[in-house]
Amino acid sequence: MRPRAERCGWRTALKNGPHPLKNAPLVVKIGGALLENAELRTQAFAGLIALHRAHRDQGGGGIILVHGGGAQVDQQLARLGIETPRIDGIRVTTREAIDQVVGVLAGSAHVRLLGLLSAQGAQVVGLGLSDGGLCECRHTTKFAFDAGEVGEIIGGDATVAHTLLAAGFMPVVNSIGFSAQGEPLNVNADEAACAIARIVHAAGIVLLTDVPGVLDSTKTLIAELDAARIDELIASGTITGGMIPKVRSALAAAEQSGCPATIASWRDCAAIATAATGTRVLAPNAQTCHA
Repeated sequence: MRPRAERCGWRTALKNGPHPLKNAPLVVKIGGALLENAELRTQAFAGLIALHRAHRDQGGGGIILVHGGGAQVDQQLARLGIETPRIDGIRVTTREAIDQVVGVLAGSAHVRLLGLLSAQGAQVVGLGLSDGGLCECRHTTKFAFDAGEVGEIIGGDATVAHTLLAAGFMPVVNSIGFSAQGEPLNVNADEAACAIARIVHAAGIVLLTDVPGVLDSTKTLIAELDAARIDELIASGTITGGMIPKVRSALAAAEQSGCPATIASWRDCAAIATAATGTRVLAPNAQTCHA
């Protein structure tokens, strides 16, 4: 029999209630690349809306959707001739760039996503990370390099999210927060999703991207990963670029939630609706699931 932590998914948890995961939401993170894919986004959004409704019907709280928009930010900065380097997949956000980053992530990309979801029948409410005290942010201190106006989440209050979910709304959260001094901060959207999952005591987390999951050197999907295997694949160059913070964030989410965090593709709307695809990231020292 598979270890308990490996068997625990959000559907299993909900069906076996009552327990602490009853009425808990599912946090789903999507990248900005989905907004640029007109062919697939309608089906993908239909899958997300179906997932929200199915999760509520099975006793969960529905989904909290967290989005990035790195591709759109890159396009805007390129148009303006503003250069922002990336180190280990992390964007160094300069003071020159932060206003443009905010304008895209909390502005054009955010509003566009809200509009597209609403047009397909979703009852959505847009939030920034710091709105309603959902997340407490500060300038990040975790890198050996100066990341500029990049933030990290150090706490938060789930009240606004739970209030919206209880009323049937789908919260849609961008990855811009602000510091205690009111300074705008660019937070990695994967890390934001993981932090929100901790704050709201989520039933699970799904990181949706434009690939089916983590691929090995032969481009074959890896079904499961743990911390040791992640380190090995990063060291070998198999996991590179923007996938590095994805797997690290997924591992952190698994450690905090006690259940696997899934990296999956938004290209398969049927898989979105069943939340049964992708690479599951396991944390051996996570708390036991109630399954």
